[in-house]
Amino acid sequence: MFEFDQYLGFLAFITILSIGFWLMFFLVGIIPYWIGGALTEEFKERRKKSKLKQE
Repeated sequence: MFEFDQYLGFLAFITILSIGFWLMFFLVGIIPYWIGGALTEEFKERRKKSKLKQE
């Protein structure tokens, strides 16, 4: 059976693995949303500049 230090090592491994999984899950959800918003804002600014130039 496991000794206590092996048990703590296993818990540390599971904790680090879980943190990595949830960080990846968070970033996969947030980064495309962030890039999409930045591109939308850039498009709006360019369209606004274009309209001001035409007038």
